[in-house]
Parts: sequence; C-alpha cells; structure tokens
Amino acid sequence: MKGLVSVCCFVSVLALATPEEEEVLDSILRDRSHIEETLRLAAEESSGDYAAALLRLRKIYHNSIRPMEHAYKYNELRQHEISDGEITSKPMVLFLGPWSVGKSSMINYLLGLQDTPYQLYTGAEPTTSEFTVIMHGEKIRSVEGIVMAADSSRSFSPLEKFGQNFLEKLIGIEMPHKLLERVTFVDTPGIIENRKQQERGYPFNDVCQWFIDRADLIFVVFDPTKLDVGLELEMLFRQLKGRESQIRIILNKADSLATQDLMRVYGALFWSLAPLINVTEPPRVYVSSFWPYDYAPNTSRELFKREEVSLLEDLNQVIENRLENKIAFIRQHGIRVRIHGLLVDRYVQTFKEKMSFFSDPELVFKEIIDDPDKFYIFKSILAKTNVSKFDLPNRDAYRDFFGINPVTSFKQLSAQCSYMGGCLLDKIEKAITEDLPGLLSSINSSKNPILSSCEATGCGEKPKNRYRRN
Repeated sequence: MKGLVSVCCFVSVLALATPEEEEVLDSILRDRSHIEETLRLAAEESSGDYAAALLRLRKIYHNSIRPMEHAYKYNELRQHEISDGEITSKPMVLFLGPWSVGKSSMINYLLGLQDTPYQLYTGAEPTTSEFTVIMHGEKIRSVEGIVMAADSSRSFSPLEKFGQNFLEKLIGIEMPHKLLERVTFVDTPGIIENRKQQERGYPFNDVCQWFIDRADLIFVVFDPTKLDVGLELEMLFRQLKGRESQIRIILNKADSLATQDLMRVYGALFWSLAPLINVTEPPRVYVSSFWPYDYAPNTSRELFKREEVSLLEDLNQVIENRLENKIAFIRQHGIRVRIHGLLVDRYVQTFKEKMSFFSDPELVFKEIIDDPDKFYIFKSILAKTNVSKFDLPNRDAYRDFFGINPVTSFKQLSAQCSYMGGCLLDKIEKAITEDLPGLLSSINSSKNPILSSCEATGCGEKPKNRYRRN
C-alpha cells in the first residue's frame, strides 16, 4: 500500500513537473526495450501466407466438418459451434486472479499505456467490474458489449446467451498497437471471496469458463499479500482442469518484499495451490513486478528481469504458434464431431434393427438409451474406428440429446452421401487424416526451409545405403 501511495504521488507530481524535473522522474521508469525485442514487435510479418493458410483452414472446416455438425446437431450436444470469427481470431490471453493484484497494471505495462488517457484504471480497491477485451483497431475507441455480441465477424457473438446483464459488463477497447495485431488481451473482474455469484447479476463462473475454453494462454495473477484461497478461487481452479499447459501463475509485486520474505511467500503460494492443481508437473510460477516503474532498491532485480523475459518468451511462443494451434484445435473439434456422428449412426442402426411391426418405438429406444452397453454401442465404435476411449463423450449426455432430438429425425451415415458432394464420413475422415495434417506440414516447412533444402532431401537423388558394401 505504501508503494502504491508513493506511485500515485509520483504520477500527480509528474503532471505538474517542469521539463527538467520530468527528465529526472523519467529515470524512475523501467526500460521497455526487452519487451520490444522478446516479442519481436519491430519485425515485419508476411501476412499473405498467414491469410492464405487461414483461408484453407476455413475451407476445410466448412466443406468437411461443418456438414456433419449440422446433420447430427453436434452443437446441441456440446453447445459449441465454431464461427468464422473464431477461426480467424487472434490468440487470446486471459488474466485471472483476486482483486487488486495488478492484472490491469500488467496489461498497461505490456502495451505501454501508463500515463496516457487510454490506460486501464487501477487502484488499491476493486476497480475492474467488467470483462474488458483489449484488441487491435485502426483507431482508439471503446465498443459496447451489445455491439461486440451482435457483430458476427467477431468471435464474441456466443456471449449473448449469458443475457443483457452480462453484456452491460462487457466492454471492448480497440487501439492501433503492434502487439495487438498478433494477440488479444482479456482483463477480468477480480475475485472477491465475500461476494456471491448471484450478486454480480450474471453467471460469473459460466462466463469465465467460456473465456477459459477459448484462451490460448491464461495468466493467474497473485499478490504477496492476497494468498488466501476461498470458495470462488477454488471454483476457478476447478474450471481450469485440463488446461494446465496454458496456465502461467504470476506472483506479482515481488519487489515489495525482502528476499527472505519473498521465499516464504513463494512457498506459501505453492502450499495454497497444491490441493487445487492435481498434476504431476505444476504450472510454472513467475516471480516479478509487472508495472512500468523501476524495481524497489535492494531487491533481486536481475532475477525479476529474467523472470519477466521468460514470461514474455512464453507469450511470444503462443503468438508464433497461433496458426498451428488453430489447426490443432479445428482437428480436435473434427475428431469430436466424427465420434458424435458415429455414435448417432450406431444408435439409429440399433433402433432400426430392434424395431418390428408390433414394437412400441418409445419403449424400444428407451431400452437402448438406458443401457447402451447391452447393445455394444460405445464398444462397437472403439472396435471399428480405432477411437480412443478417452475421447468418448459421456453416455448420459445422449439421454438428454435424444430427449430433444428424436432418433427418427436422423439418417444413417450410409445414407448421408451424394453424387456431387460425396459422403460425410469420408470427407471428415480425409480432413482429419490428410487435409489438416497436410496444412500443418506446409506451415512448418515454410517456417523451417532448411528441412526442405537440397542438403536435407538430396533434391530427388537416390539416397545411399550406408550399410551396403560397394
């Protein structure tokens, strides 16, 4: 708190300072050159190849995966339909954590917004009550949540399902910035343990889950003075299950403590989070102070600087691999759609085999849906298609799915073929096994031309057998 008051005084003094005094005060600001270098903001990108690859990806999705989605109503099972905006969207970096831990200050620091009219508001009290999306635009402007949800070209249109109360708490900020050309930041309201979810006026946990599911990198930020874990934070970490590879835990404001105290706080943070993260290798914890002003004297400056550069390298890796991650995401989605189509096909086939002239359709299908193992529905998928059992959806979900969609409303896969369009199953299998891996290989080869050079391939020459005597 004492450091925060001193910085507030510093900012107010800066506004009234003479040019000579400003030069002295500017020396208190931290050097930002390592941000520019690590994130390669000065490098020019060839956007033509990236746009062409995205166009191919959209074409594969629309021609090979989406038809089966619609034919078997996959969206009603998973509540997730991929839009063009989601395919073309930039990587998303999500900031989570308790209130007043420095999430907004960290975004201001990364974008260089401090002491400008466009910086995110920060303070010692809970200041961020909205979900704030900071994205690239030709000019600086704010966008209301209702407008963001109504724009189909963006990836935020599905947020309409959380209601008008939430859309009033959603705001977008557009600005021309080199980093925002490659990534989008999302600042979230701080977790307040003594506040119930209902008091927010919208389903806070469900909204967080929506952003978590779509985030490429998740920064969970902590303050050395706010390490207590309550019910809302426990719920947040339950929602992060399965996303451990995307999580980066940040112990912010580390220069506010002496080295010995910092070591104790670091251990206390691990002790608090250990029951919440059930993985063999816990997420990496970065210890530094992410704001524009210089580190406090007599602290581990070199350590904090290395930690900051390491975190920036993680962020840059996500940016560099954004297209590969997008292709992998679409392929994983295609695998799930394919499994869903095969399961529905098996349910339809079993229903038709069990039906007779005197059978009651409702009783026949009730027997199938109540005990699918009796009819080898899930086991037959594993046996015939080499699908991993870990990719199979929950069988209880199909009880609800067929409660809304009668089994008689679906055709078998063998009937989902046309002379011009081909078969749905053949197209989606080709996309999963050939088209998407081929697109990924073409991107990797263009990134690493050495692998496709004459030295690596021999330019068509017949390779020599080293184990054969001449």
